[in-house]
Amino acid sequence: MSRLQAEEETQKAFGWAARDSSGILSPFHFTRRVTGDNDITIKILYCGICHSDLHIARNDFGFAIYPVVPGHEIVGVVTQVGKKVARFKVGDKAGVGCLIGSCGKCENCQDDMESYCSKTVYTYTIFDDGGANNYGGYSDVYVVNEHFAIRIPDNLSLGGGAPLLCAGITVFSPMKYFGLDKAGMHLGVVGLGGLGHLAVKFAKAFGMKVTVISTSPSKHHEAIEQLKADSFIVSHDMKQMEVHEEQYTRSFLSKVHSIPLLVFLFDLAGCDWHHERYHRHCRCSSSSKATA
Repeated sequence: MSRLQAEEETQKAFGWAARDSSGILSPFHFTRRVTGDNDITIKILYCGICHSDLHIARNDFGFAIYPVVPGHEIVGVVTQVGKKVARFKVGDKAGVGCLIGSCGKCENCQDDMESYCSKTVYTYTIFDDGGANNYGGYSDVYVVNEHFAIRIPDNLSLGGGAPLLCAGITVFSPMKYFGLDKAGMHLGVVGLGGLGHLAVKFAKAFGMKVTVISTSPSKHHEAIEQLKADSFIVSHDMKQMEVHEEQYTRSFLSKVHSIPLLVFLFDLAGCDWHHERYHRHCRCSSSSKATA
């Protein structure tokens, strides 16, 4: 392929990249593919900062491919659409989360569970089908297959919508899947970090009673006054923990907690917990309290 042909099949982009495990970001010029038949091109206006971005920029997980342009909570405006695109038009608000590709053929893909596909393609630092490094949303433009893009409603601010594409869906999806979305239910949210505070907001919107369980007494004001949780427990206060045994159904761990102590807070109908750092779910029930 000639240099001219290569340039015709790419478009210029600018972002901020980490060049090594220091994680320090610096200006970075690179190219993205041109808009394909099933693609949309998004002018990025906002990108959320997820703690996973910091981990990958610093190679904490061991699979960073440098240079790394982080960012998987991408929102912006569609500037180009491929000729086969049906769900978007130029000018639409669109978002991209942490997943941008899969095989499309396996059972998981057919069930709209692409995140479980063995050929999942992530938003950045994992090689795509063309063998090029994927660069993320700390940049000015993104090209993605429309199947993996999300319409952003007009009544949702772009800046406010960005965190919903990772932290938001990470709590919303299991809450809906496990039926933790019913008015009157009592929800326990362990950890008031990026995921936890959104879990509280979703739960209150569902009409649930919410108790925040935290290692940090300083989170009391945020939980009660700002997020309108109904009660607050400091998890290393044994008296508070004993009073509230077997009342809650959900946790989002952002710090180290004693799991055995937390399990006794859940009722026998079952629980579901998610660790923010390791993105791991655990489903508990009356017959087995540690079924992964």
